[in-house]
Amino acid sequence: MLTQLRQDHANMARMLHVLQLKQKTLSAGERPNFQLVREVVDYILDYMEGFTQPLERVLAERLQAKQPDCQVLTERLSCDYQALRRQLKRLSNDIDMVLMDAVVPMDRFADDLKAYLDAHRAYLRDERELLFPLIREHFDDDDLDQLAEALPEGAAAELERLQQAYPELYAELKEAPEPAT
Repeated sequence: MLTQLRQDHANMARMLHVLQLKQKTLSAGERPNFQLVREVVDYILDYMEGFTQPLERVLAERLQAKQPDCQVLTERLSCDYQALRRQLKRLSNDIDMVLMDAVVPMDRFADDLKAYLDAHRAYLRDERELLFPLIREHFDDDDLDQLAEALPEGAAAELERLQQAYPELYAELKEAPEPAT
């Protein structure tokens, strides 16, 4: 399970790298492939709702049961995650407008995208530096197996579905270098 979480982090870092390249294109005054940006944003939103949110809910409950003083951290991470989701939803709405040829200030969109990228990277860093060590410290293999079993049934299938649903995105991800974490 912890290996899966690390792999998910690496995959998300790749997604964020693809978005960062598009954000840099925007900041340079050029128009990126907004359809690809749409795919990345949709993928991340689907991933958040179908896999990450259920995992984090179960993980926070189990961690708090084992170590009650972790509640402050897990609640902060949950609030940060909800803020990320709101930022991404706003970006999604703006992308819809762009794809419908509505007037959207590109400098504001580029700034909003950069703010989202910075916030999501900070969130991943907090998970890696603060949450993962607690998981290693307080969860044994049996705990991690139980955690995996406690996930909603569709979470693993959701990952496979997402991989098949966004082929252009996966082609782009294959080209993206392994981001430094």
